[in-house]
Amino acid sequence: MRVVTVSGTCSEVGKTTLVCELLARLPGWAAIKVTRGHYRSCGRDPDTCCVSGLLGDEPRIFSDRSDTDVDSKDTGRYWAAGAADVRWVVVARGQEAEGIARALAELGDYPGVVIEGNRVVESLDPDLAVMVALPDQKEIKVSARRIVGRMDGLYVPERNGASGRDAAALVGAQGAWERPVWGPDDLDRIAAGLRGDPMTASTRAGV
Repeated sequence: MRVVTVSGTCSEVGKTTLVCELLARLPGWAAIKVTRGHYRSCGRDPDTCCVSGLLGDEPRIFSDRSDTDVDSKDTGRYWAAGAADVRWVVVARGQEAEGIARALAELGDYPGVVIEGNRVVESLDPDLAVMVALPDQKEIKVSARRIVGRMDGLYVPERNGASGRDAAALVGAQGAWERPVWGPDDLDRIAAGLRGDPMTASTRAGV
């Protein structure tokens, strides 16, 4: 089973949109949403925080479609985009690896899976790791900086030459960004590569 991870330089950068764009081009693929919660320390109202009440001593994996095919959830968007199956993994700090492993084991009969989340890359060796960046953003969050070196490419929505260079300069602030910078026009080609023969280290960067 092939694994693609979609991470982001900041919140609301378009990770879910990219996941859906890929799922629409990858028939038969599944999807995983990883949500890391905090024990009442996220700064949100504890009565309205969406996951703090779901945390426990081990990861929680929601597999029933009634839990995931909800219009207001990112997982509902996965179903609408054509996902063959969906898992929602809710974890506390330190539970990411176990939660992802369990979800992947449940989805082992599918040809591939797209996983949304930043910390997931620290627990996996995906076939393709993509980071989404906005062309006009000014900073990159700490969790994204930790995983920049593990990315195969940068995806910039509505990319043009200037916006791609600006985003790459931001992400590569600690060193030159020498990997691909993709935009919407590249999605068909990326998906075709994922549907094809297994990628090797020499071909991943050229997907």
